[in-house]
Amino acid sequence: MVLTPSTMLPLASAMPAFALPVAAGTGSDGLIKSSQLPQRPVLLMLLCSHCPFVKHIEAELTRIERDYGQQVSLLGVASNSWITHPQDGADALADQARRNHWQFPYLLDQKQTLAKALQAACTPEFYLFAPDHKGIETLRYRGQLDASRPGNDRALDGHDLRAALDAVLKGNAPNPEQHPSLGCNIKWHPGEEPQWFR
Repeated sequence: MVLTPSTMLPLASAMPAFALPVAAGTGSDGLIKSSQLPQRPVLLMLLCSHCPFVKHIEAELTRIERDYGQQVSLLGVASNSWITHPQDGADALADQARRNHWQFPYLLDQKQTLAKALQAACTPEFYLFAPDHKGIETLRYRGQLDASRPGNDRALDGHDLRAALDAVLKGNAPNPEQHPSLGCNIKWHPGEEPQWFR
């Protein structure tokens, strides 16, 4: 494990287009396409099954889905290489979703194209997009769930992400002072590490 912070993709970036298969949760014929998502905020959550930083926040993700799942399209995204980390394969992701009672789609970014388009660096990492005045999903928040980390005794309450979700749902801009997430580095396929990872 390499402790890694978010790269902090620039705010107002357009949401990358994607069409990814579903490992667990709800899906349309096992495939989720960005072009078919409803016109409402979209929360992309870079997750995996083995990272201790992800395990630490699983309960709060369950609460986030309970509190916001009817208003926001929540999508888990698993981008870790199965070549180097088979413990993050589809079966493990499905088991993780079952244990935590997650209903949101958990997508398989097997070619790591979405992670690269987001300039993702770690798990967990969060990207909140919402339609602009032209209906284009643009980035409003990226970074941490809250300040809680394994062993630091800070409250696991989703403070940062919840504040951003609440602002967007009220039609307001989230606070632009946003803090990077911190966690395990994305496990890139051998020889395919992006420039910001090297």
